[in-house]
Amino acid sequence: MNRPPTIEWKDEKVFMIDQTLLPGELKILEIADHRLIAEAIQSLTIRGAPAIGIAGAYGLVLAANQYGGNDIDEFTAQIQDAAKLLVSTRPTAVNLGWAIAKLLNKVKEKNDINEIRSLLLAEANSILEEDYISCRKMGRYGASLLPESATGLTHCNAGGLATGNYGTALGVIFSAVESGKNIKMYVDETRPLLQGARLTTWELQQADIDTILITDNMAGHVMANGNIDFVIVGADRIADNGDVANKIGTYSIAVLADYHKIPFYVAAPVSTIDFDTKTGDDIPIEERDPLEVTHGFGIPTAPDGTKVYSPAFDVTPNSLVTSIITDRGIFTAPYKSLRDKILD
Repeated sequence: MNRPPTIEWKDEKVFMIDQTLLPGELKILEIADHRLIAEAIQSLTIRGAPAIGIAGAYGLVLAANQYGGNDIDEFTAQIQDAAKLLVSTRPTAVNLGWAIAKLLNKVKEKNDINEIRSLLLAEANSILEEDYISCRKMGRYGASLLPESATGLTHCNAGGLATGNYGTALGVIFSAVESGKNIKMYVDETRPLLQGARLTTWELQQADIDTILITDNMAGHVMANGNIDFVIVGADRIADNGDVANKIGTYSIAVLADYHKIPFYVAAPVSTIDFDTKTGDDIPIEERDPLEVTHGFGIPTAPDGTKVYSPAFDVTPNSLVTSIITDRGIFTAPYKSLRDKILD
């Protein structure tokens, strides 16, 4: 894809695409303060579980670089405070906490500030590089599940914008097309912030993949008409039993796919699996600002004073998931314990 990376580190700063402006404007932000990284994650300037994990890692690097003193205790306290701030921005996506924990584990019991800075940056760079590799592995594994010619449906955005630069669910589509398969995609708008309409269609069009945009409430209709051969989505957290938390509306699509006997695939790296979360009932669900529903993109769409319930995610039970595509292979029911499957 001929576009700048979703996120990268250069010149001691973080550069990222401002996803709130797409598809109208492709703007690259230059960030040198971990608090601005936290704001970017919270505001969905950068979003997608793997991408915000990478952003959080580089945010911690910035926090280390921002410290100007030479007191190791003060320095360590600043790192810990930054870690808490970054992790608090998006509670559902497990990759964020996973990435921060990886960095913190690298610097335990270290007493040299410059050494710690070097270790943090090396680990953040490693997380980004691992993302590139894992997405391409997922792409190859997932592409093997798709027919030579097929039409899929996806919800929200799980492409290069949601990762380091290739994608999880869309990575499967990109890989299938690159291997010569004829794949056409239907894309849900993904209310209320239209990540499907704004981001996924943009990415698919850039890859010259035949794309049809629909509103979320059209999914059942296109399935009933026989237009969909498979559904593929990403994930923000997967419980050990295979329950999947993803963008709100995913559960509805999974139910529809099950009714119409359409395969429902989830693509996510192993880092998105939270082995300590036993079932989907234990996954915290982030609630967003009601204004995202009543004043989408600044335009009033409901009367003043309207009560709003705005969960950002829902949980799809494992019974509705045909396969989970990871960078460690494809897992199918019975899921029971993904930890056991991966360790086998």
